Amino acid sequence: MFNDKNILITGGTGSFGSAFVNFILQNYKPKRLIIFSRDELKQFEMNKKFKDQCLRYFLGDVRDRHRLNQALNNVDFIIHAAALKQVPTAEYNPNEFIKTNIIGAQNVIDASIHNGVKKIIALSTDKAANPINLYGATKLVSDKLFIAANNIVGKSVCKFSVVRYGNVVGSRGSVVPLFKELSKKNAKKIPITDIKMTRFWITLQMGINFVIKSFERMKGGEMFIPKIPSVYIKDVAEAFAPNIPIEIIGMRSGEKLTETLCPLESANITLEFDDHYVTKPSINFADQDMDYSLNALNEKGKYVSLNFEYNSSTNLVFLSIEEIKKFI
Repeated sequence: MFNDKNILITGGTGSFGSAFVNFILQNYKPKRLIIFSRDELKQFEMNKKFKDQCLRYFLGDVRDRHRLNQALNNVDFIIHAAALKQVPTAEYNPNEFIKTNIIGAQNVIDASIHNGVKKIIALSTDKAANPINLYGATKLVSDKLFIAANNIVGKSVCKFSVVRYGNVVGSRGSVVPLFKELSKKNAKKIPITDIKMTRFWITLQMGINFVIKSFERMKGGEMFIPKIPSVYIKDVAEAFAPNIPIEIIGMRSGEKLTETLCPLESANITLEFDDHYVTKPSINFADQDMDYSLNALNEKGKYVSLNFEYNSSTNLVFLSIEEIKKFI
């Protein structure tokens, strides 16, 4: 579906963006593949790495609606990956996260409608489900904005959906690079928050595959959540540094012991498919009556039980230490 199309990814020089660009270039023939980001050095480095005539680089910030309007001219599909993401940093700099994660999200929505973009998927996080930190709260607002955008498109062809998943293995800010570095340095101890801490885990490639599939499945208004494994953080430390003892350092500001992808409070609007869940919009769109139990690929889902919650600590699939090594 991406052949001969114009695709734009905000935050395109980040971990997801770089991997997504690499995958698209290897598997599709887009007309234009636009990297929209505010880091000129990373764009310069990306330009040296990827050599394809379809690539375009737009230096800009999602906080700047005018620049987005310029970049989105004649764009067919958008992946909105731009965000500020560090949990402790958000607690100390809330206004900056609000400007990028909330106001920036609204700017993407407005510019998409103005330019008649066909499909837009925003990337979310498990921290947006029942958030206790500022980062998660801003992403929850962003999710709500993208879902509600389907109610204001009018005669526009725009369709907005959200993809929410857990920690990306090896991405910036994840524990994997930290544990790798400490292992190489033969550190005396490996710091972990709590012996019971769990997280959902997904590789970059799994995330890319799921986003692409979600473009094919979407009708507009859904939140797509993949079925992915959980890990104990202590097992991740053991996988990387089996001979280094762990040190319990306690939770950082805004940190959770476990994470949730489908909260209990949304069970009444959550459907289960073979390899993913879908959370329906909590609002009724003015001019649409959508059956989300049957997606655009004619895959059928069924409603979960009213006591259902998809939590990293009660997940049915946990990776062992050996599986974590293979998983990476």
